[in-house]
Amino acid sequence: MKVAVPVDDKNMETSVCMSFGRAPYFMIYDTDTKEHSFLDNSAADSPGGAGIKAAQTIVDHRVDVLLTPRCGENAAGVIKAAGIDLYKTEPQSAIDNINALVIGKLSSLNDIHPGFHSRKGR
Repeated sequence: MKVAVPVDDKNMETSVCMSFGRAPYFMIYDTDTKEHSFLDNSAADSPGGAGIKAAQTIVDHRVDVLLTPRCGENAAGVIKAAGIDLYKTEPQSAIDNINALVIGKLSSLNDIHPGFHSRKGR
């Protein structure tokens, strides 16, 4: 299973970024192979539509699951339309959240906010 997590730094122990669309990076982790990589989020500095652009990046990398503390409705629409599951992160490192997902300790992210629409929501 390929898992995406918005992160603040390019290491597995980094914290999960509070803003999905404006996260500096995304960590992509394969739970089967234990391999990981980091993507620069080109949407982070967009004047608007960062969530949708970030969501498309996640879709393009063919992940199965997105772990994030929150997600706007437009980005969530793109993610869900691609069949990607959304889970709510806990206040711990990216790898700890992935491990929690694997053992079934994370909840689905159902509380989708309206988005920040043209303002930086960090």
